Amino acid sequence: MDNSLSNLGRIKTGESGIIVSKLDDLLNWARLSSLWPMGFGLACCAIEFMSTASSAYDLDRFGVIPRNSPRQSDVMIVSGTVTFKMAERIKRLYEQMAEPRYVISMGSCANCGGPYWEHGYHVLKGVDRVIPVDIYVPGCPPRPEALIGGFLKLQEKIKGESVLRPKGVEKLMEEKNAV
Repeated sequence: MDNSLSNLGRIKTGESGIIVSKLDDLLNWARLSSLWPMGFGLACCAIEFMSTASSAYDLDRFGVIPRNSPRQSDVMIVSGTVTFKMAERIKRLYEQMAEPRYVISMGSCANCGGPYWEHGYHVLKGVDRVIPVDIYVPGCPPRPEALIGGFLKLQEKIKGESVLRPKGVEKLMEEKNAV
């Protein structure tokens, strides 16, 4: 009995070499340390995304590695002007991504239509009308530092999630209770 109590004391103080943590913390750390954005671009903001992925800014140190398939990606970066014709394709790509999936809206055009929203009949007034957006990165076009800041905000958001209660469950429960 004495031995088990002394072992318990060593575990609490960290002397035994055992790390006590929650499974949520471990899985969230793994998810936020390996964000794989889908490598596609719509307009001029895509050039800024490419610049961010270059060696000058080195997104690899954050675990951000662009992928070419929606089935291998967990982050969609909508970078540029979203037209009505492109909106349905963006939604299809979003639906092909595995859960949990996240969306970063990059630039004024993706956020709210940009300079084209008032006179452009063909421009969507924000990509959040088609798919849910997690992080907005403002600017026209936003600098690579702003996109890195968006990734850091996304990592903070992922850190607070729970495995037992996935991202969209609260919204689904509200819709179910409203009906």
